Amino acid sequence: MTIVLRRTNSVDPHFQLLVADLDKDLWARYPAIQQNFTPFNKIDESARVVIAYAEDLPVGCGCFRAMDGKETLEIKRMYVKPESRGMGIAKLILSELEEWGKDEGFIQANLETGNNQPEALAVYSGAQYKQIPNYPPYIHIAESICMAKKLR
Repeated sequence: MTIVLRRTNSVDPHFQLLVADLDKDLWARYPAIQQNFTPFNKIDESARVVIAYAEDLPVGCGCFRAMDGKETLEIKRMYVKPESRGMGIAKLILSELEEWGKDEGFIQANLETGNNQPEALAVYSGAQYKQIPNYPPYIHIAESICMAKKLR
C-alpha cells in the first residue's frame, strides 16, 4: 500500500475528521480526565498539518505549532486510524513534521502524550524522542508524558 503525505493547514476537512476520531479515542482512553485537555487541544490556523493518505483515503494526521517563537515547535494531534496502524504511518507523519519544522528554522521538537498510549510512546521513542520534565500546561498531570528531540 502506498502512503502519500500532504502538507496542509488546520481548516482542511480531512484533518477535522481525523481530529474528531482522535478525540473519541482519547475520551475512551482517559474518560476521567479528558475534559481537562480540551482547552490544550485547540489548533489555530497557524498550525502546520500533515495528512497521510492510503488509496486516496485520509488515514492519519499530525501537526505542529511554534512554542516559543522560532526555536521550539510542539507536535500535536498525532493520530492514525486503528485499521491503518502498524504500517509505519505515524513514523512517516512525524518525520514529515520534523522536516517541515527544520525547513522553517526550528531546532527542537517537543510533544506531550499520555501513559495510556503505548503505541504513541513506541513511535516517539523509536524516533529518538527522550522524556523531559512536563512543561506547562502539563506540569501537574500525572498521566502526561512530555518528550523532546533536537532537530539540528
